[in-house]
This record gives sequence, structure tokens and C-alpha cells, in this order.
Amino acid sequence: MTRPTILIRSATVDDADAISAFNMAMALETEGKTLAPATVEAGVRHALADHEASHYYVAEVDGTVAGQTMITVEWSDWRNALFWWIQSVYVDPRFRRQGVFRALHAHVRGEAKKLPNVCGLRLYVHNENQRAMATYLQLGMTKTDYLLCEEDWSQESAT
Repeated sequence: MTRPTILIRSATVDDADAISAFNMAMALETEGKTLAPATVEAGVRHALADHEASHYYVAEVDGTVAGQTMITVEWSDWRNALFWWIQSVYVDPRFRRQGVFRALHAHVRGEAKKLPNVCGLRLYVHNENQRAMATYLQLGMTKTDYLLCEEDWSQESAT
């Protein structure tokens, strides 16, 4: 099987519907969560408009958006530099195992390494998503000693 030609580019507002659909599919597939479409769509449009807070990249195969990732940043006072957080990773099932995420990761890594104030990449993965974890490890990422803790108030106004 020959790998397709994959184009990686910055997402635009024209990609909002595809990104929103991918985000909802990812939540359902990886965590069994059904997200509110209006909330996801508003969140994606906000992210696309505010490049200081986040930046989406999409992978295209023959003009079709085949995958995505979003980058957010975290300041590290220990390093006096930024970590880029890889988030909202999704590859359309029709394009999996064809190098789409590998291409996205290579592009993001390359863009980050061009910037002297970026010291590395981070991501979090659902603890049951073993296939994704294996992919990240194959790409040279390593598990850390940290667990993720959070306080999430996003559903308080919904009840």
C-alpha cells in the first residue's frame, strides 16, 4: 500500500466544520462522551480566531481534511521557555495508519524547533488509549512522572 501525499497547513475558518466534527468524534471514540455541537463549534471558531491562545494544523489528502491537531502553549519558569501542547489530535478513520499523524507531528515539531522560546512538546492521552500512546512513543515522546489533575467547571452552568 502506497502512502498518500499529505499536505500539512495552518487551519482556517473554512476548516471549522471539519475540526468541530473531528473533535466530537474524538470525544465519543476515546472517552464515550457526547459533546454539545454548539459549544464545540463556538470553541473551535474562538481557537481559530485567537492565535495567541491556540493554533490548529490540519492534514489534507487529495483536498480532504484527513486529520488535525491543535497547539496551545504553557510557560515553563523552570526553563524560561514555552512548551507547545499537542491537543485535539484526530485522524479520520479512513486515513489512519497512513502516516497522517506522523506528518502532523513532524510539522509541529519542525515549527516549534524554529522558535528559540519553545523548549519542547507535550500532550496528554486518555489512559485507556493504548494505540495512541504507542504512536506517541514511536515518535520519540516519553511518558512522564506526572498525572493530570483538574477542576472543570464547564458543566456547572449546563445543569
